[in-house]
Amino acid sequence: MRIPQKRSPGGTAGHAKRITPVVAGLLALGLACSACATGAAANQDRGAGPAARSGPATASTAYNPYVSATTAAGTDSAGSPDTYNLAFVVADGDRCTPLWGGSAEADDKAVVSRIAALTGTGADIRVSFGGAAGNELALACDSARELADAYARVLDAVGADKADFDVEGDALTDRASIVRRDRALRLLQKERDLDVTYTLPVMPDGLEETGTDLLGDAAQQGVDVSAVNIMAMNYGSSYDGDMSEYAQQAAEAAHGQLTDVLGLSDTAAWRALHITVMIGVNDVGGERFTLADAASLRAFAGRKGIGALSEWATFRDRECTGEDTSKAVDTCSGVAQEAGAFARALGG
Repeated sequence: MRIPQKRSPGGTAGHAKRITPVVAGLLALGLACSACATGAAANQDRGAGPAARSGPATASTAYNPYVSATTAAGTDSAGSPDTYNLAFVVADGDRCTPLWGGSAEADDKAVVSRIAALTGTGADIRVSFGGAAGNELALACDSARELADAYARVLDAVGADKADFDVEGDALTDRASIVRRDRALRLLQKERDLDVTYTLPVMPDGLEETGTDLLGDAAQQGVDVSAVNIMAMNYGSSYDGDMSEYAQQAAEAAHGQLTDVLGLSDTAAWRALHITVMIGVNDVGGERFTLADAASLRAFAGRKGIGALSEWATFRDRECTGEDTSKAVDTCSGVAQEAGAFARALGG
């Protein structure tokens, strides 16, 4: 996620997560987003296979915010996160070398120390690969084995067994990289216990065909996908209404798509659905996700049994003090709030 190159209504361009220098190199790459989260998807209607993990239908909705992997924010722990989504790991240019934010090595001491502090709160971590900026590793590596090793290098460096793949922009239509990624993930899941989620752009009428095709390939390749995180934001200039309502419409539509593409039961598909919102002022004019929207979405998630909610991002979860709030900035939300208020609303 970053300032999106978001599609206009009816278009096909992907979301983009907002990532800029405030997050010290890591986020200097670029949100549409992301998001990404925890939770295993229960597949009660079929046997072993992709997305066949089980989980209690009565489990509460988790709160899994996006954080900078290099720089702490005072609002990181607000809302009592279950899992932190660490943004983002991309390739070193065209080389099959993973870097945090395109600049820090996989085992960078500052990143390792930062993650130790986050997990010290009792929360888990999920490494988010990709995003809207930089080069996703699947585009840079030549083989599934090489790609699997690159992913493993990061996971081992920080002790993570959860990985999210935020696929946006050109990567959504690059067939070779989609197949390479899924084959790499299948290799890793044969070698280790790895929880895999995908983060994908969404519109109020659901995932685009590029997203469902991507998930279909993952299922075909035998990847166990525990959840799909939809980026409920930046829909286009014609969507200037209730942002919570748009997110709920997107969730309803995506839920139906997950039952179809991943073969999940109704209940399991809700557990396998995660939603990430861009708090406050969004990158598209007219879109403003308010605290009331957050409370409404949390109530909806509880009723449906949605697996997790997330925000982009903890370092924006505070009121602006002097920044231009006519457009989205990466240091604050752009709306009147107490620090951490969105986290508390989404965390329930």
